Amino acid sequence: MDGAHDMGGHQGFGKVEPEVNEPIFHGEWERRMMAITLATAKPGQWNIDMSRYARENRSPRDYLNRTYYEVWLGGVEKLLEERGLVSREELDSGKVLLPHKDVPVLKPDEVDAMLRRGGPTERPTNTPARFAVGDRVRAKVMAPVTHTRLPRYVRGHVGTIELLHGAHVFPDSNAMGQGEAPQWLYTVRFDGSELWGADGDPDVTVSVDAWDSYLEPA
Repeated sequence: MDGAHDMGGHQGFGKVEPEVNEPIFHGEWERRMMAITLATAKPGQWNIDMSRYARENRSPRDYLNRTYYEVWLGGVEKLLEERGLVSREELDSGKVLLPHKDVPVLKPDEVDAMLRRGGPTERPTNTPARFAVGDRVRAKVMAPVTHTRLPRYVRGHVGTIELLHGAHVFPDSNAMGQGEAPQWLYTVRFDGSELWGADGDPDVTVSVDAWDSYLEPA
């Protein structure tokens, strides 16, 4: 979907200033939010693309006024409520109000495996790649209403296939519970002047990983 999360290429947000010696977590609550995210995923009722969509699917005002882990919190709340694991009243009150649901609990010795559960997304395929390294392709102009990994700022622009990665889980369908539907995944290189015209730096290139259905021959 084209939400506030897709900020690539947008102006007006100020200079990007990396934090020197940035800690992994800026507060104990962020560490706890990371743990909650892992623990709530244990029952297996959603996948990583569903999680991303739950974080993205909120108004620009809501999204931009949340910190990074506050966005994660909003996503987890949405997923839990949609699947009936908690109610809105419980989330608002912070108290258990409904009968306990028997779901798997993440144990301390399972955390490492849980962190790796996403695992490789590459899948076997007998379908040959449509494009080869060096081919010129155009990113399709599209306005998906759900999760997608194709940034807005490359849509409609021409780039060059830089790498082939094999077939991988297609996030757009996986986010909607419609199956993995693996597609070939490519790295496409775009020139700065192609993306931003005369104001773009011709010496700058941007590489984007794009699934097969995002692309068409140029």
